[in-house]
Amino acid sequence: MNTQILSVPAAIRARRTVRHYRPDPVPTELLDELLDLAVQAPTAWNMQDRSIVVVTGESGRRELSAAAHGQPQPAEAPVVLIFVAETAAWEAPNTDIAELAGRRGAWNPEFTAMFESRAEFHELRERGLLRENSVKNAMIAATYVMLAATSLGLASAPMNGWDPDLVKKAIGIDDRPDLAIAVLVTIGYSDATPPHPGRRDRARNIFSERYPR
Repeated sequence: MNTQILSVPAAIRARRTVRHYRPDPVPTELLDELLDLAVQAPTAWNMQDRSIVVVTGESGRRELSAAAHGQPQPAEAPVVLIFVAETAAWEAPNTDIAELAGRRGAWNPEFTAMFESRAEFHELRERGLLRENSVKNAMIAATYVMLAATSLGLASAPMNGWDPDLVKKAIGIDDRPDLAIAVLVTIGYSDATPPHPGRRDRARNIFSERYPR
């Protein structure tokens, strides 16, 4: 892999949302590296309650384009990543998570006991926030993907404007109410570098200590 790697600050500044792509395929080793970086994204209690469905086939990408009301990105980009939020993942034993963290010295017995109690997840369920929690975790992974893609010389686009039922049907999970679609991210090579649309001055969005009234 001969790609010149960008630093994180450089990738943040260089990233653009790309809506049109060249047909060039993404090399397997580059896609593997991108996915390896994606799963490094943090999740609450390291629950890893998000998955990524990788769609590269033409028929699947066209189905996703139709699910997105005809937007061209999924049909043109050689790779579409669907970030799936697993709202019920916390209900499984997930013993492998605690065992691995213990072997690595990352968790002590007290923290492991807190993980096993699932107290925070029970509270989220009572407040009706399980879906929101897992979607947040999936979106963090999507952000990792977009910045990693830019650093590896790839273009990407986070997608809104799709029918979640049709997206779920396209990837074979339309019978799973415990799964939610967080976001679609297209990956490939841009046919042109879009200009930066600009951002508001920091003073418009950054505040000290408290949000202004």
